[in-house]
Amino acid sequence: MKRKGRLKRAAKLFVSVILVFVAAACVFRRLPETFGNREAVLAAAAFTLTDGKYPIESGTAPQTTSAVQETVSTTAAGTVPPATSAQNKEKPKQRDKSGYYDTDADHSGEEVYDIAEKTIAGSGTAVDSCYIKNYAGMSLDFEGILSAPLSFQVKKSSDEPQVLIYHTHTGESYLDKDTDHFYESYYSRTNNNSFNVVAVGDVMTETLEKNGIKTLHDTTVHDSSYNGSYDRSAQTVTDDMEKYPSIKVVLDIHRDALGTETCKVKPVFEYNGKKGAQIMIMSGCDPDNERGFANWQNNLGFALKLQNTAEKLYPGMTRPLNFDYFAYNEYICDGSLLIEVGTDANSVDEAEYTGTLLADVIAKVLAGEEK
Repeated sequence: MKRKGRLKRAAKLFVSVILVFVAAACVFRRLPETFGNREAVLAAAAFTLTDGKYPIESGTAPQTTSAVQETVSTTAAGTVPPATSAQNKEKPKQRDKSGYYDTDADHSGEEVYDIAEKTIAGSGTAVDSCYIKNYAGMSLDFEGILSAPLSFQVKKSSDEPQVLIYHTHTGESYLDKDTDHFYESYYSRTNNNSFNVVAVGDVMTETLEKNGIKTLHDTTVHDSSYNGSYDRSAQTVTDDMEKYPSIKVVLDIHRDALGTETCKVKPVFEYNGKKGAQIMIMSGCDPDNERGFANWQNNLGFALKLQNTAEKLYPGMTRPLNFDYFAYNEYICDGSLLIEVGTDANSVDEAEYTGTLLADVIAKVLAGEEK
Protein backbone atom coordinates (compact mmCIF):
# COMPACT_ATOMS: atom_id res chain seq x y z
CA MET A 1 0.00 0.00 0.00
CA LYS A 2 2.83 2.37 0.83
CA ARG A 3 4.44 1.67 -2.54
CA LYS A 4 1.15 2.35 -4.29
CA GLY A 5 0.78 5.64 -2.39
CA ARG A 6 4.28 6.72 -3.34
CA LEU A 7 3.60 5.94 -6.98
CA LYS A 8 0.41 7.98 -6.85
CA ARG A 9 2.23 10.98 -5.32
CA ALA A 10 5.01 10.69 -7.92
CA ALA A 11 2.46 10.66 -10.72
CA LYS A 12 0.81 13.81 -9.33
CA LEU A 13 4.19 15.55 -9.08
CA PHE A 14 5.04 14.62 -12.67
CA VAL A 15 1.72 16.01 -13.97
CA SER A 16 2.24 19.23 -11.95
CA VAL A 17 5.69 19.76 -13.47
CA ILE A 18 4.29 19.29 -16.98
CA LEU A 19 1.48 21.81 -16.33
CA VAL A 20 3.93 24.41 -15.01
CA PHE A 21 6.15 23.97 -18.07
CA VAL A 22 3.20 24.39 -20.48
CA ALA A 23 1.98 27.50 -18.61
CA ALA A 24 5.43 29.07 -18.75
CA ALA A 25 5.68 28.37 -22.48
CA CYS A 26 2.32 30.07 -23.08
CA VAL A 27 3.38 33.14 -21.12
CA PHE A 28 6.61 33.54 -23.07
CA ARG A 29 4.76 33.02 -26.35
CA ARG A 30 2.27 35.80 -25.62
CA LEU A 31 4.59 38.17 -23.76
CA PRO A 32 5.33 40.50 -26.73
CA GLU A 33 1.63 41.29 -26.96
CA THR A 34 0.96 41.73 -23.26
CA PHE A 35 0.52 45.19 -21.78
CA GLY A 36 -0.10 46.16 -18.21
CA ASN A 37 -2.44 49.08 -18.83
CA ARG A 38 -5.31 49.44 -21.28
CA GLU A 39 -4.28 52.99 -22.17
CA ALA A 40 -0.56 52.34 -22.41
CA VAL A 41 1.19 52.48 -25.76
CA LEU A 42 4.20 50.23 -26.17
CA ALA A 43 6.09 50.84 -29.41
CA ALA A 44 7.03 47.62 -31.16
CA ALA A 45 10.37 49.11 -32.01
CA ALA A 46 11.17 49.62 -28.34
CA PHE A 47 9.79 46.55 -26.59
CA THR A 48 12.62 44.11 -27.17
CA LEU A 49 15.13 46.22 -28.96
CA THR A 50 18.27 48.19 -28.45
CA ASP A 51 17.96 51.69 -27.03
CA GLY A 52 20.67 52.83 -29.41
CA LYS A 53 23.48 52.82 -26.83
CA TYR A 54 25.80 50.74 -28.95
CA PRO A 55 29.61 50.73 -28.60
CA ILE A 56 30.76 53.31 -31.14
CA GLU A 57 34.02 51.54 -31.90
CA SER A 58 32.25 48.30 -32.85
CA GLY A 59 29.16 49.78 -34.43
CA THR A 60 26.93 47.19 -32.77
CA ALA A 61 24.17 47.67 -30.28
CA PRO A 62 23.84 45.84 -27.00
CA GLN A 63 20.56 44.01 -26.46
CA THR A 64 18.65 46.13 -23.99
CA THR A 65 14.98 46.97 -23.69
CA SER A 66 13.40 50.40 -23.73
CA ALA A 67 9.68 51.14 -23.57
CA VAL A 68 8.52 54.23 -25.43
CA GLN A 69 5.10 55.14 -24.10
CA GLU A 70 2.39 57.45 -25.29
CA THR A 71 -0.99 58.12 -23.71
CA VAL A 72 -4.08 57.51 -25.80
CA SER A 73 -6.10 60.47 -24.59
CA THR A 74 -9.86 60.29 -24.58
CA THR A 75 -9.94 63.90 -25.74
CA ALA A 76 -7.39 63.43 -28.50
CA ALA A 77 -8.43 59.98 -29.60
CA GLY A 78 -11.96 59.71 -30.91
CA THR A 79 -13.93 56.80 -32.21
CA VAL A 80 -13.77 56.52 -35.98
CA PRO A 81 -17.12 56.50 -37.78
CA PRO A 82 -18.23 53.33 -39.55
CA ALA A 83 -16.81 52.65 -42.99
CA THR A 84 -18.48 54.49 -45.85
CA SER A 85 -20.52 52.74 -48.49
CA ALA A 86 -17.74 53.30 -51.03
CA GLN A 87 -15.33 51.47 -48.77
CA ASN A 88 -17.77 48.64 -48.12
CA LYS A 89 -18.21 48.06 -51.85
CA GLU A 90 -14.49 47.65 -52.44
CA LYS A 91 -13.48 44.01 -52.71
CA PRO A 92 -10.62 43.04 -50.40
CA LYS A 93 -7.42 41.81 -51.99
CA GLN A 94 -7.22 38.03 -52.13
CA ARG A 95 -4.26 36.60 -50.21
CA ASP A 96 -3.04 33.09 -49.49
CA LYS A 97 -3.53 32.55 -45.74
CA SER A 98 -1.34 29.45 -45.66
CA GLY A 99 0.19 29.11 -42.22
CA TYR A 100 -1.49 32.25 -40.92
CA TYR A 101 -4.40 33.26 -38.74
CA ASP A 102 -7.87 33.29 -40.33
CA THR A 103 -10.57 35.39 -38.68
CA ASP A 104 -13.31 33.46 -40.46
CA ALA A 105 -12.05 30.00 -39.52
CA ASP A 106 -13.69 27.86 -36.85
CA HIS A 107 -12.60 29.27 -33.48
CA SER A 108 -14.92 27.15 -31.34
CA GLY A 109 -13.90 27.11 -27.71
CA GLU A 110 -11.59 30.13 -27.99
CA GLU A 111 -11.89 33.35 -26.04
CA VAL A 112 -12.84 36.36 -28.16
CA TYR A 113 -11.47 39.84 -27.41
CA ASP A 114 -12.21 43.41 -28.50
CA ILE A 115 -10.53 45.80 -30.91
CA ALA A 116 -10.97 49.53 -30.23
CA GLU A 117 -10.70 51.90 -33.19
CA LYS A 118 -9.14 55.28 -32.40
CA THR A 119 -7.65 58.22 -34.20
CA ILE A 120 -4.66 59.36 -32.17
CA ALA A 121 -3.98 63.02 -32.89
CA GLY A 122 -3.78 66.57 -31.61
CA SER A 123 -1.46 66.03 -28.65
CA GLY A 124 2.08 67.19 -27.97
CA THR A 125 3.84 70.25 -29.41
CA ALA A 126 2.21 71.78 -32.50
CA VAL A 127 4.65 72.37 -35.36
CA ASP A 128 2.90 73.99 -38.32
CA SER A 129 0.19 71.41 -39.23
CA CYS A 130 1.56 68.47 -37.25
CA TYR A 131 2.41 67.43 -33.71
CA ILE A 132 5.53 66.12 -32.02
CA LYS A 133 5.85 64.34 -28.67
CA ASN A 134 9.05 65.82 -27.24
CA TYR A 135 9.86 63.00 -24.82
CA ALA A 136 13.48 64.19 -24.77
CA GLY A 137 12.30 67.46 -23.21
CA MET A 138 14.75 69.44 -25.35
CA SER A 139 14.23 73.11 -26.16
CA LEU A 140 14.50 73.21 -29.94
CA ASP A 141 13.30 75.45 -32.74
CA PHE A 142 11.16 72.78 -34.36
CA GLU A 143 9.67 75.27 -36.83
CA GLY A 144 13.16 76.27 -37.94
CA ILE A 145 14.25 72.65 -38.30
CA LEU A 146 11.12 71.94 -40.34
CA SER A 147 11.75 74.85 -42.73
CA ALA A 148 15.47 74.14 -43.24
CA PRO A 149 16.38 72.35 -46.50
CA LEU A 150 17.18 68.66 -46.45
CA SER A 151 20.84 67.83 -45.95
CA PHE A 152 20.74 65.32 -48.83
CA GLN A 153 19.28 65.05 -52.31
CA VAL A 154 17.99 62.16 -54.39
CA LYS A 155 18.03 61.85 -58.15
CA LYS A 156 14.77 61.19 -59.93
CA SER A 157 14.73 58.72 -62.82
CA SER A 158 18.10 57.34 -61.76
CA ASP A 159 19.09 53.76 -62.58
CA GLU A 160 20.70 53.46 -59.14
CA PRO A 161 18.64 53.02 -55.94
CA GLN A 162 18.00 56.24 -54.03
CA VAL A 163 15.82 54.76 -51.28
CA LEU A 164 16.27 51.59 -49.23
CA ILE A 165 13.30 50.01 -47.45
CA TYR A 166 13.97 47.20 -44.99
CA HIS A 167 12.49 45.64 -41.85
CA THR A 168 14.32 44.95 -38.61
CA HIS A 169 11.25 42.99 -37.46
CA THR A 170 10.29 41.38 -40.73
CA GLY A 171 7.67 39.12 -39.22
CA GLU A 172 5.50 41.84 -37.61
CA SER A 173 2.06 41.22 -39.05
CA TYR A 174 -1.50 42.50 -39.34
CA LEU A 175 -4.97 41.05 -39.11
CA ASP A 176 -6.32 39.40 -42.22
CA LYS A 177 -9.42 41.61 -42.34
CA ASP A 178 -11.08 44.72 -40.91
CA THR A 179 -12.81 43.48 -37.76
CA ASP A 180 -13.79 44.58 -34.26
CA HIS A 181 -12.59 41.41 -32.51
CA PHE A 182 -9.86 38.80 -32.44
CA TYR A 183 -9.56 35.30 -31.04
CA GLU A 184 -7.03 34.12 -28.50
CA SER A 185 -5.13 32.13 -31.15
CA TYR A 186 -4.19 35.34 -32.99
CA TYR A 187 -0.41 35.67 -32.93
CA SER A 188 0.76 38.76 -34.80
CA ARG A 189 3.98 37.44 -36.28
CA THR A 190 4.35 35.47 -39.49
CA ASN A 191 6.75 34.62 -42.28
CA ASN A 192 3.85 34.87 -44.73
CA ASN A 193 4.80 38.12 -46.49
CA SER A 194 1.22 38.69 -47.62
CA PHE A 195 0.32 39.68 -44.05
CA ASN A 196 3.42 41.24 -42.52
CA VAL A 197 5.32 44.51 -42.93
CA VAL A 198 6.93 43.22 -46.11
CA ALA A 199 3.56 43.74 -47.81
CA VAL A 200 3.69 47.41 -46.79
CA GLY A 201 7.26 47.71 -48.06
CA ASP A 202 6.16 46.23 -51.38
CA VAL A 203 3.46 48.84 -52.03
CA MET A 204 5.76 51.64 -50.88
CA THR A 205 8.43 50.47 -53.31
CA GLU A 206 5.93 50.26 -56.15
CA THR A 207 4.59 53.76 -55.45
CA LEU A 208 8.04 55.34 -55.15
CA GLU A 209 9.09 53.71 -58.42
CA LYS A 210 5.97 55.15 -60.10
CA ASN A 211 7.11 58.55 -58.84
CA GLY A 212 10.49 58.10 -60.54
CA ILE A 213 12.44 57.23 -57.39
CA LYS A 214 14.48 54.04 -57.75
CA THR A 215 13.92 51.99 -54.59
CA LEU A 216 15.50 48.86 -53.16
CA HIS A 217 13.28 46.74 -50.92
CA ASP A 218 15.42 44.38 -48.87
CA THR A 219 13.25 41.65 -47.35
CA THR A 220 16.02 39.92 -45.42
CA VAL A 221 14.64 38.33 -42.24
CA HIS A 222 16.34 39.76 -39.14
CA ASP A 223 14.02 38.62 -36.36
CA SER A 224 14.16 34.85 -36.32
CA SER A 225 15.27 35.80 -32.83
CA TYR A 226 14.50 39.26 -31.45
CA ASN A 227 17.84 39.34 -29.68
CA GLY A 228 20.35 40.86 -32.08
CA SER A 229 17.76 41.86 -34.69
CA TYR A 230 19.05 45.43 -34.88
CA ASP A 231 22.65 44.27 -35.19
CA ARG A 232 21.66 42.09 -38.11
CA SER A 233 19.54 44.73 -39.84
CA ALA A 234 22.32 47.33 -39.43
CA GLN A 235 24.67 44.94 -41.20
CA THR A 236 22.15 44.46 -44.01
CA VAL A 237 21.84 48.23 -44.45
CA THR A 238 25.63 48.66 -44.42
CA ASP A 239 26.01 45.94 -47.06
CA ASP A 240 23.30 47.47 -49.26
CA MET A 241 24.82 50.95 -49.02
CA GLU A 242 28.28 49.65 -49.86
CA LYS A 243 26.83 47.96 -52.93
CA TYR A 244 24.72 51.01 -53.84
CA PRO A 245 26.42 54.24 -52.65
CA SER A 246 23.60 56.12 -54.38
CA ILE A 247 21.21 55.33 -51.48
CA LYS A 248 20.32 58.48 -49.53
CA VAL A 249 17.13 57.43 -47.69
CA VAL A 250 16.91 54.38 -45.42
CA LEU A 251 13.50 53.48 -43.97
CA ASP A 252 12.94 50.76 -41.39
CA ILE A 253 9.23 49.90 -41.66
CA HIS A 254 7.60 48.36 -38.58
CA ARG A 255 4.13 48.00 -37.13
CA ASP A 256 3.23 48.91 -33.55
CA ALA A 257 1.19 47.13 -30.86
CA LEU A 258 -1.18 49.11 -28.63
CA GLY A 259 -3.63 48.29 -25.88
CA THR A 260 -3.80 45.13 -23.80
CA GLU A 261 -3.85 41.41 -24.38
CA THR A 262 -7.65 41.43 -24.30
CA CYS A 263 -8.33 44.78 -26.03
CA LYS A 264 -6.09 45.84 -28.87
CA VAL A 265 -6.08 49.43 -30.13
CA LYS A 266 -6.41 50.06 -33.84
CA PRO A 267 -5.28 53.57 -34.92
CA VAL A 268 -7.02 54.63 -38.12
CA PHE A 269 -7.84 57.62 -40.29
CA GLU A 270 -10.01 58.01 -43.35
CA TYR A 271 -9.16 59.47 -46.76
CA ASN A 272 -11.35 59.36 -49.86
CA GLY A 273 -13.86 57.19 -47.99
CA LYS A 274 -11.28 54.53 -47.21
CA LYS A 275 -9.71 53.61 -43.88
CA GLY A 276 -5.97 53.56 -43.45
CA ALA A 277 -3.65 52.70 -40.57
CA GLN A 278 -2.12 55.70 -38.80
CA ILE A 279 1.65 55.97 -38.82
CA MET A 280 4.10 57.01 -36.12
CA ILE A 281 7.48 58.38 -37.16
CA MET A 282 10.26 57.84 -34.64
CA SER A 283 13.15 60.31 -34.68
CA GLY A 284 15.94 60.03 -32.12
CA CYS A 285 18.44 62.48 -30.65
CA ASP A 286 21.94 62.37 -29.23
CA PRO A 287 22.94 65.89 -28.09
CA ASP A 288 26.04 64.71 -26.21
CA ASN A 289 27.14 62.29 -28.93
CA GLU A 290 26.91 59.38 -26.52
CA ARG A 291 25.63 57.10 -29.26
CA GLY A 292 27.73 58.33 -32.19
CA PHE A 293 24.56 59.84 -33.65
CA ALA A 294 25.82 63.32 -34.53
CA ASN A 295 23.48 63.73 -37.51
CA TRP A 296 20.25 63.48 -35.49
CA GLN A 297 19.02 67.02 -36.27
CA ASN A 298 19.22 66.28 -39.99
CA ASN A 299 17.12 63.14 -39.45
CA LEU A 300 14.66 65.19 -37.40
CA GLY A 301 14.31 67.71 -40.21
CA PHE A 302 13.45 64.92 -42.64
CA ALA A 303 11.01 63.40 -40.15
CA LEU A 304 9.22 66.72 -39.57
CA LYS A 305 8.88 67.30 -43.31
CA LEU A 306 7.28 63.88 -43.75
CA GLN A 307 5.01 64.42 -40.74
CA ASN A 308 3.85 67.87 -41.80
CA THR A 309 3.33 66.98 -45.46
CA ALA A 310 1.38 63.85 -44.55
CA GLU A 311 -0.97 65.85 -42.34
CA LYS A 312 -1.57 68.47 -45.03
CA LEU A 313 -2.18 65.94 -47.77
CA TYR A 314 -3.96 63.25 -45.73
CA PRO A 315 -5.29 64.75 -42.48
CA GLY A 316 -5.25 62.33 -39.57
CA MET A 317 -2.67 60.03 -41.14
CA THR A 318 -0.05 60.56 -38.43
CA ARG A 319 0.15 59.97 -34.74
CA PRO A 320 2.35 62.58 -33.03
CA LEU A 321 5.99 62.23 -34.04
CA ASN A 322 8.00 60.38 -31.36
CA PHE A 323 11.17 62.34 -30.46
CA ASP A 324 13.35 60.85 -27.73
CA TYR A 325 16.80 59.66 -26.72
CA PHE A 326 17.29 56.66 -29.01
CA ALA A 327 19.25 55.84 -32.13
CA TYR A 328 18.18 52.45 -33.51
CA ASN A 329 19.75 52.48 -37.00
CA GLU A 330 19.10 56.17 -37.62
CA TYR A 331 22.77 57.03 -37.13
CA ILE A 332 23.56 55.36 -40.48
CA CYS A 333 22.69 58.37 -42.65
CA ASP A 334 20.75 61.66 -42.57
CA GLY A 335 17.73 60.12 -44.29
CA SER A 336 17.39 57.16 -41.94
CA LEU A 337 14.11 56.83 -40.01
CA LEU A 338 12.00 54.22 -38.29
CA ILE A 339 8.29 54.37 -39.17
CA GLU A 340 5.52 52.39 -37.51
CA VAL A 341 2.63 51.66 -39.89
CA GLY A 342 -0.47 50.78 -37.88
CA THR A 343 -0.65 48.11 -35.18
CA ASP A 344 -1.36 44.41 -35.00
CA ALA A 345 -5.07 45.30 -34.78
CA ASN A 346 -5.13 46.99 -38.20
CA SER A 347 -5.95 44.94 -41.25
CA VAL A 348 -3.23 44.36 -43.83
CA ASP A 349 -5.40 46.19 -46.38
CA GLU A 350 -5.43 49.29 -44.18
CA ALA A 351 -1.67 49.08 -43.74
CA GLU A 352 -1.07 48.71 -47.48
CA TYR A 353 -3.32 51.67 -48.24
CA THR A 354 -1.29 53.78 -45.83
CA GLY A 355 1.93 52.49 -47.38
CA THR A 356 0.82 53.85 -50.74
CA LEU A 357 -0.04 57.26 -49.28
CA LEU A 358 3.17 57.36 -47.23
CA ALA A 359 5.28 56.68 -50.32
CA ASP A 360 3.48 59.52 -52.09
CA VAL A 361 4.39 61.81 -49.18
CA ILE A 362 8.02 60.67 -49.29
CA ALA A 363 8.21 61.29 -53.04
CA LYS A 364 6.90 64.84 -52.65
CA VAL A 365 9.29 65.67 -49.81
CA LEU A 366 12.28 64.28 -51.70
CA ALA A 367 11.27 66.28 -54.78
CA GLY A 368 11.05 69.46 -52.70
CA GLU A 369 7.29 69.59 -53.19
CA GLU A 370 6.36 69.27 -49.52
CA LYS A 371 3.41 71.32 -48.35
